[in-house]
Amino acid sequence: MRGVPRHVACVMDGNGRWAQQRSLPRTAGHRAAETTVIDIIEAARGAGVEWLSLYAFSTENWNRPGCEVDYLMRLVRRVVRKHAPLLLARGIRCRFLGAADSRVPRELTRDFEDLATLTADNQGMTLTVAFDHGGRRDIVEAARSLIRSGTPAEEVTERLFAAHLPFPDTPDVDLVIRTSGEQRISNFMLWQVAYAEWVFPEALWPDFRAPDFLACLHTYRRRDRRFGGVPRQTNGDLS
Repeated sequence: MRGVPRHVACVMDGNGRWAQQRSLPRTAGHRAAETTVIDIIEAARGAGVEWLSLYAFSTENWNRPGCEVDYLMRLVRRVVRKHAPLLLARGIRCRFLGAADSRVPRELTRDFEDLATLTADNQGMTLTVAFDHGGRRDIVEAARSLIRSGTPAEEVTERLFAAHLPFPDTPDVDLVIRTSGEQRISNFMLWQVAYAEWVFPEALWPDFRAPDFLACLHTYRRRDRRFGGVPRQTNGDLS
């Protein structure tokens, strides 16, 4: 059985359906998700995960009703400010991937910057919050950066290209957990998840808890990651 995944990414799906099942507004589902976020951060840190990435808001989420988007902006700002002392005390380094759109309130981007600065010297788990994030946009920006650098086309390699992505020191994702049973990538860290294992628990994100997270880690540890090769127990025959 393999060890704990170094980098786990979570697509936090199901907040709206959680609220709908309870005849509550969608905003109630987002509010309930806060407990899960802290629970999973603590569980990941305790399990020895070195990198945890959470998909909080995609570039496509701007298409949601304006009142819901505004609520999310206020909620995220409150959560960041409320839990900054805990993250600092736990030795967690925080990063924010995205937040490039001018519609993100300046006060929120300032809070992101302040938390990143506050925790920059922490040596524990690295927490990356993908907010206003799009995997395709990251790839396009990396291509633009390469072009601006004057790199000849024949010198472009995967390693060099990856060096132009945001936070190039981030290791590839080993495990992606998408809650609510939905099975799609949704434009999330497209470069980094190229060879990730995926788990799709049925629980909606507000109901997802540490034992569920640990069960996903156990599923990962039982997987045979071949990276295009063949199972170790075979003699090379394709199966």
